[in-house]
Amino acid sequence: MKRWKYFLLLLAVFGCKKPYAPPVINSAPSYLVIEGSVNSGSDSTFIKLSRTVKLSGKTGSTPELNAVLTVEGDQNTSYPLIEKGKGYYACAGLNLDNTHKYCLDIKTSDGKEYKSDFVSVLDSPPIDSVSFDVNGNPLTGPGMNIYVSTHDATNKVKYFRWDYQETWIFHAHYVSEYYSNGDTVLARITPAQKITYCWASDTSSNIVLGSSAKLTQSKIYQNPVISIPSTSEKFENKYSILVRQYALSEDAYNFYTTMKNNSEELGGIFDVLPSQNHGNLHCITNPSEPVIGYITVGNVASKRIFIKSSQWPTWSALTPEDAGCKLEFDYGDPKHVIPCCLYNFAGENQVNEYFNFNNPYFHPPAFIPLDAIGPPGPIIGYHASVRECADCTLRGTNIAPAFWQ
Repeated sequence: MKRWKYFLLLLAVFGCKKPYAPPVINSAPSYLVIEGSVNSGSDSTFIKLSRTVKLSGKTGSTPELNAVLTVEGDQNTSYPLIEKGKGYYACAGLNLDNTHKYCLDIKTSDGKEYKSDFVSVLDSPPIDSVSFDVNGNPLTGPGMNIYVSTHDATNKVKYFRWDYQETWIFHAHYVSEYYSNGDTVLARITPAQKITYCWASDTSSNIVLGSSAKLTQSKIYQNPVISIPSTSEKFENKYSILVRQYALSEDAYNFYTTMKNNSEELGGIFDVLPSQNHGNLHCITNPSEPVIGYITVGNVASKRIFIKSSQWPTWSALTPEDAGCKLEFDYGDPKHVIPCCLYNFAGENQVNEYFNFNNPYFHPPAFIPLDAIGPPGPIIGYHASVRECADCTLRGTNIAPAFWQ
């Protein structure tokens, strides 16, 4: 009897729970988000426009299309930006006059106008170095840490922001020398069609800041940029990172600090509480409408480094395909098919390769007796796998970037 009463009590306690969706989750405010910086030098300016979405949405933002963007000077000069697609707008080097102030004007397709405050040109000093170590991270475990160092000899710039672009070589789970239509091997892959090794890239999503305001000299030494876990596929062959450095005013630094606290450092009971973030952009047609972003003007310093596999420990990279890739024997007599991976001098698996003793295209290592191969003959078998496991171009490009060494 006591057990029955206890069961009824559980029903009463758990049955009264109902999901609660706060109004802020289901509401759909569409605020304009402006990302980027006006480059005052010879490099191009890139500005990204997007709209916020409701918290329950599947995407983080939507691009703002068909807008008209103009950089305006305090002496009635203007420089239009060209739409590049997906919310990006750009123009070639502006070579602005550092003695004047500039703002960004935005007119959206719904008839609204947004404008930044006029700001002074603040050029970034050069980056002294981009360095790394393989000491790992207490939070993520073994891995590589990237740092940036800089200083301003004039002692005028005391606040800095950095972003970066990573590029690395990775390989498909299996090596494929031939391709098929799913049923029949069609042809050997040409050098231009190689799909084993590819290049992938990623851009920074975190906010990296540094300040020398509390120091007598404006000097930043080994400011952390990114920590990469040792299991990342970035550590297969060669890795490169391009770090870009922006000089900030104190107001801009405070804006990005608040943005960083609100977006990256929430989740624990001792973390900072979210706060309203005031940038220097305003909606002219509706002053009460929030606008997210902060426009700075100045040249950008950058530095790229390359890191080879010989410069980090022997780490085991994990790729998205590692858990599910497998080889299947598709054709031929297994007695005449060379087992996968046995004679591959690179130590990699072969897919859609003709593993047989009578294949005229097969060139075995020297330790295989020639009399064991026999004369060239017809194709008698091969192994295969799904494209996701053999074609690296599904996640990257087989064309080396122009800057690649």
